Amino acid sequence: MYPCVICSVFFYSAMNTRAIVMAVAISAISAGVAMGWVMYGSNTPVQPAVIAEEKKTPLYNEVLNPRQIEYPAILGFNDLHIEAIRHVNPLMNGDYFANHLNINVHHHCKVYDDNTAACLLYPTGMGDQDKPYGIEYVITSEQYQTLPDDEKTYWHYHKTEFPRAKAIFPDMQKEELGKVQPVLDETYGKVFYFWQYPDEFPIGEPQVLVIQQLPEQ
Repeated sequence: MYPCVICSVFFYSAMNTRAIVMAVAISAISAGVAMGWVMYGSNTPVQPAVIAEEKKTPLYNEVLNPRQIEYPAILGFNDLHIEAIRHVNPLMNGDYFANHLNINVHHHCKVYDDNTAACLLYPTGMGDQDKPYGIEYVITSEQYQTLPDDEKTYWHYHKTEFPRAKAIFPDMQKEELGKVQPVLDETYGKVFYFWQYPDEFPIGEPQVLVIQQLPEQ
C-alpha cells in the first residue's frame, strides 16, 4: 500500500505544487480507508461500520418496534407505531363530516420508564411534510384507578377501543404482537388535539377528544 503512496507522488511530480499536494492527500485518504479494515479483537479484519454498529445504543424499543428504521424524522417516538381510525372529530364548525371517522391516524409513541407513553398523532400520513396534529397520552390500568372520577371520563379503555378503531400495528409480526397486545389492552388513553383537522394552522383552542363518545360509522 505504501509504495502506492510513493508512486502517486512520483506520477504527479511533473505537475505544479498544488497538484502534488492534492495527489498526496488522495493517496493518504486511500491508505486511511484501507487501514479501516483493522484487527478488532480477532484475526479477522472488521470494517469500521461493523465496529460502529456493535457500539451503537438503540434509540427505540426493540421489543415494541423490532424493525424501526422507517421514521427518522420522529426519532424518540419510535417505540411503538399504531394506525387507527375513529381518532378525528367529525364535527367541524357546526358541520358533521362522517368521513373523518374513517381517517387513518398514525400514532408514533414514546414509552417511558414509569409505563406511561406519549403518542404523536398524524392524521394526514407519514410523509416528510406531514405534521402531528395532537398527542395521545397513555397510562396503565393501575394508574387510571388513581384518577378522580370526573377525570376518568376523558380516558378510553384500549381493550374496548382497539377493535372499534380497527387498530393495527404495522411494524410487528403476529407472534411479536401476541406478546405485546395483552399489555396494551390494559391501558387507557387521553387524546389532545392542537388543531382541528383539516385546518391549515392551529385555529382556536386545543381540545380533548373523548374517543368512546364518538358516534358509530
